[in-house]
Amino acid sequence: MRQHGRRWIRWLMVLSAEGVLACAFCRPVAADPAQFPRPPQLEPDVQFWQRIYSKVTTQGGLLHDDRFLGIVYEELGFPSGMASRDRVAMVNAARDKYDKALRRLGSGVRDDLSAEDRRVLALFPPTVTDAELVDAADHLRFQLGQADRFREGLLRSGTWERHVQETLRREGLPPELSALPHVESSFNPRAYSKVGAAGLWQFMRSTGKRWLRVDTVVDERMDPYKSTLAAAQFLNINYAILGSWPLALTAYNHGAGGMRRAKEQMGTDDIVTILRNYQSRTFGFASRNFYVSFLAALEIDRNPERFFGRIERSPADTSHIVRLPVSLSAQALAKTLGTDRETLRNLNLSLLEPVWSGRRTVPRGFELHVPAATDPQRLANRLGADEREVGSGRPLSYTVRKDDTLDRIATTYGLRTAELAEFNGLVDRRIRSGTTLKLPPVAVAAVPVQTGDAVVADIYVVRFGDSLTEIARRVGLSDKALLAQNGIKDPNFLYEGQKLKVGHMDAVVALVPAPASDVPVDALPSIESAHAKPQPTSREEAAAMGPGLVPGIESAASADPSDYSVTDGAAVVQGAETLGHFAEWLGVTPARLRELNKIALGAPLPIGRRIRLDFGAVDPAAFYERRVRFHQQMQDEFFRHYRIAGQEKRRLQPGESLWSLTKRSAVPVWLLRQYNPSVDFAAMRIGTELVLPRVEAVPAAVPEPAATGGEK
Repeated sequence: MRQHGRRWIRWLMVLSAEGVLACAFCRPVAADPAQFPRPPQLEPDVQFWQRIYSKVTTQGGLLHDDRFLGIVYEELGFPSGMASRDRVAMVNAARDKYDKALRRLGSGVRDDLSAEDRRVLALFPPTVTDAELVDAADHLRFQLGQADRFREGLLRSGTWERHVQETLRREGLPPELSALPHVESSFNPRAYSKVGAAGLWQFMRSTGKRWLRVDTVVDERMDPYKSTLAAAQFLNINYAILGSWPLALTAYNHGAGGMRRAKEQMGTDDIVTILRNYQSRTFGFASRNFYVSFLAALEIDRNPERFFGRIERSPADTSHIVRLPVSLSAQALAKTLGTDRETLRNLNLSLLEPVWSGRRTVPRGFELHVPAATDPQRLANRLGADEREVGSGRPLSYTVRKDDTLDRIATTYGLRTAELAEFNGLVDRRIRSGTTLKLPPVAVAAVPVQTGDAVVADIYVVRFGDSLTEIARRVGLSDKALLAQNGIKDPNFLYEGQKLKVGHMDAVVALVPAPASDVPVDALPSIESAHAKPQPTSREEAAAMGPGLVPGIESAASADPSDYSVTDGAAVVQGAETLGHFAEWLGVTPARLRELNKIALGAPLPIGRRIRLDFGAVDPAAFYERRVRFHQQMQDEFFRHYRIAGQEKRRLQPGESLWSLTKRSAVPVWLLRQYNPSVDFAAMRIGTELVLPRVEAVPAAVPEPAATGGEK
C-alpha cells in the first residue's frame, strides 16, 4: 500500500480542485518554512482542514477517505434542530451507501455504471485496482465541520493572544505556535473534550499535573495564563527531544516517546515519510493529522479576512492579579471587591464549582484575577487588614528543618521562591538546617497546620538503599501505616528522592486531599459574548454530538517521552529501573537476565543500555503493561509533591556527577533522563550539555475550610 499511497498522492495533487494547482495563487501563510515546512505532498491534507475550518460548519461535515484527504465523497448537511441520534443515523446511511459503491466497483464492474458510481470512481486515479477500491471501503470517515467554531475562536482569541504570544517569546518559542489553540479548543478556555482534556490547550489531567495544580478546588488547565506557560514548557521539551517542529507538534498529540520511536523506526525525521508510512496501534487519525491541521489553522489565523471577511477580535484581558494572603469565600471576595461573583468567575476560570457554590473557599496564595478598575495594592492591604481583624497568627520567621528546600518553604507560605530568597538576601538559594528565614508580610496566615506536636508537612526523603521497613522504624510508624498515608500499595515501590509523609496518622489525614474526581464542568457558566458562543463544555454535551462527529484532538495523555516498548525481544533501560524490576515484570530471576546479557553479579545496569529479555513466563504485552504501570505510579507520586517550573541548559562542570547534580537540583534521575533521552548517562564527561528541569514543591495539601454562611 505504500507504493499505491505515493501514487495516489501524486494524482490527488494534480486532480484535486483544492490541491496544489488551486492553491498556486494562494500564497501560504508567512511562516518560517525552515521551522514549519509545508511540503507539497501534504497540500491536499492542509486544504482539507482549511475547508473544514472555514467552509463547512458544525451543521454538516465531509465523508472522506481517512488516509488520502483529497478524496471527499460527499458534503453532508444537517437540518436545523436535528437530534444527535438522527445526525448519526444520517452519517451511517451515507457511509453504507459509499461502502456498497466501493465494493461494487471493487468487484470489477465497469459496464453500465450509474452516474453516481462514475463520480465515485473518478475520485481515484485511472490506475486504481479493484483491491484498492475494496480497501477504500474500510477507510470511510466522517469529519464534522468547524467553520462556525473557528470563526468564534478568531473573535475570542483577541482576549488571550497577546499573552500567548508574549509567553512564547519569553520562552524562546516561534510565534507561529500561538495558532495552536485554534486546533485544540477554538481559543475557549472552558472547552472540555469527551476524553477529559480541558482548557485552552486541552491538557489531559495526567499531563497537566506536571506543571499545573489540578484538584477538586482548582484546575489550572482552565487558567489561560498558567496553562499557556505549561504548554510552552511542554512544547519546548518536545522540541529539545525531537529536533524539529513538525515532530514536536505531532508529539503534542501523540507524545514525545511515540514520535521518537517513529523517527527511529522510519530512520528519518521527514514529516511526510512519517505521516504517510509510520504504523502504530496508537498513531491514529488525530495524531497523523495534527501537523497538517495546525498548518491550516495557522494560515487562517494569519489571514482571517481571506476566509471569513472582516473579523473584529475581542479586546485583550486587562485584569490585575492579587495573591490572596488568606483563604476567603467567593462571597467575601465579591463583597470586598465591590463586584459580583459572576464577574470574578469569568476572570478566574480555574476555580471550580465547589468554590462558587460556597462549599469551599478560594485557597490562600491563589493568584486572583480582579477587574482592571481594582487597585491591587489597596485590595491586598484590605485583605491583610481583614485577616488581622479575625486574629489569625502572623508568622515573622521560619526555622529551616532537615530536608527542607527553599521551594517547599516558599510554596507552603504562599510565596514565590525568588521573593523569599530576595527577602533574605540569598544569592544561590542554598539553605541549612537550623537557619532562621524572615517571612515577608504577604505570608500572613499561610502557616503549616499542626495537630498536637506533629506537623502535617513532615517529610522523609528516600535515600539510596532505603527500605520501607527501615523508614517506618525510624519515624515510629508501622509499615502498614506508612503505606496507607502515602497511598502506596506495593511496599517495593520506593525510589531515590521520593518524598514520604511521615507525620502521625491523625495529622497526615488532614494533609492528604481526597482523590481528584472529574468535576462536572457543565455546571460552569458559559462565556457570554456578543460575538461568540463557546464549544461544548461538558463530556456529556461533547458525547451527544455522536461518534466520529467531534474531532477529539487533545494533548498527549502522557508527557513521559521514555520508550518502554519491546523491540526484537529487547528493551532500553530507563531511569529508576533495576535488573530486579525487569526480573519481576518478566516473572524470571535476576540471575537469568544476568546470564542472558552477560552481566556480572553486582555490576550496575546503566540507563540507556539495551538488554535482552526472557518471555518464557509472560508475553511482551503483559511485560509492557507492568513496566508502564510502575513508571506511572512512580511519576504520579512525584508530581503529587512537585511540579516543573521551567528548564535550563547547562554543561556538566568539573567535580559534578549525575549523583551530585540530581541531589542538588532535587530532580530524580528518571526525570533528568526524560529531558535528556539521547544522553549516555554512563559516559557523561565534563562539558556534556544537559537540559535540566527546574522543579518546585507543591504547597502542602492542607484542606481549605468550607465557606460558612451559605450563599444564595
